[in-house]
Amino acid sequence: MTVRPVRRKRALDVPAPRAAARLRPLPLAAALAVLAAALLAGLLVGAAGLPLGGVLRALADAVPGVRLDSGLTGVERNVLFELRLPRVLMGALVGGMLALAGAGYQGVFRNPLADPYLLGAAAGAGVGATLVIVAVPGDPAVGVPLAAFAGALGGVFLAYALGSTAGRGGSGVATLVLAGVAVSSFLAAVQTFLQQLKTDELQRIYAWVLGGVGSADWRSLALVAPYAAVSTVVLLLHGRLLDVLAVGDEEASALGLSAARVRLTVLVAASLATASAVAVSGLIGFVGVVVPHVVRRLAGGSYRIVLPLSLIGGAAFLTLADLLARTVIAPGELPLGVVTAFVGGPFFVVVLRATRGTVQT
Repeated sequence: MTVRPVRRKRALDVPAPRAAARLRPLPLAAALAVLAAALLAGLLVGAAGLPLGGVLRALADAVPGVRLDSGLTGVERNVLFELRLPRVLMGALVGGMLALAGAGYQGVFRNPLADPYLLGAAAGAGVGATLVIVAVPGDPAVGVPLAAFAGALGGVFLAYALGSTAGRGGSGVATLVLAGVAVSSFLAAVQTFLQQLKTDELQRIYAWVLGGVGSADWRSLALVAPYAAVSTVVLLLHGRLLDVLAVGDEEASALGLSAARVRLTVLVAASLATASAVAVSGLIGFVGVVVPHVVRRLAGGSYRIVLPLSLIGGAAFLTLADLLARTVIAPGELPLGVVTAFVGGPFFVVVLRATRGTVQT
C-alpha cells in the first residue's frame, strides 16, 4: 500500500466554518440607508432649521460638474458647510472607527466585551491631552489632538510591550488584557496628578474627557482621515483571517495561519483607528461594544460581515447620538460621551448577562 504525504493546508485553503459567510447586498443596503438617513437628519435638525430641498441641492451643487441653485441664503450655506457638515462627517467618522476597532479587538481576544480602550488607548490619550492643556497657555487647538493621538498609541505600545514580555510561556491574550488594565490604571493616575498641578483648567480637561465633535472643522477632518483610511482598509482585509483565528490559536496554526502575526496586525490597526478617533473627539465610550453586538445579533457572527457593518452602524449610531446631544436640552448641549453612556451602560449589562460563562480571555 502506498502512503501519500499529507499536504499541509493553508488557512485560505480550509477556512473556519463561519468564514464562508459573505456580506449580502440586502443587509449592506439596509445599513447604508440607515446611515444616509442619520446623516441627513444631522444636517437638517438644529438651532437653525434648514430646508430639505435646499440642503440636497446645495450638496449636489458641491459635486464637480454639477450646477444647481440651492435657494439657501448665505447664512444658511455657512451653517450647512462650515458647521453642520463637518460636525456630521466627524461624528460618522469617529463612530465608524470606534465600532470597527471594537469589532477588531473582539476578534483578537475572542471576547464580545472587548473595548477599543482596552489596551490603554483612552488613558494614554487622556494623559497626552491633559499634558498639553496644562502646559501650553491659551487654546492649543492643534496640540491637543496631536498629543492625544500620540498618547493613545503610546499607551497601546506600552501595554503590548509589557504584555509580550510578561506573557512568555503563558497565555498571551490574558496577559495582554491584564497589561492593558495595569497600564490604564497607571496612566489614569498620571492624568489625575497633572490635573492637580493646574486646577483652573479642570473644566477644559473634563470637557475633553467627556467627548464631543462640536469643534469639528475641515482641518481636523483632514488631519484624521488618512489614519482612519489606513486602519479601515487593514481591518476589513483581515475579516476572513479573524474568522479562522476564532477557532483557536492551535487550530489556526494547523491551518497554516500565524495567529501571532494576525493578532499583532489587527491590534495595531484597531489601535490606530481608536487613536485617530480619540484625538479629535475626546473619550466616547460604549460605541465599540454596542454596535458590533447589535450587528452580530442581526446579521451573523462572521467577521467578514461584522467588520463592514460595524463601520457603517457605528457611523450612524454616533451621528444620531450627537444629534440627540445637541437638541435634547437646546439651546444647551450634552457631552456626547454622556449620551453614549446612557445608551451603552444598560446595554453593556445586558450583553454581560447574555455572555456570562462564555466570555474568555
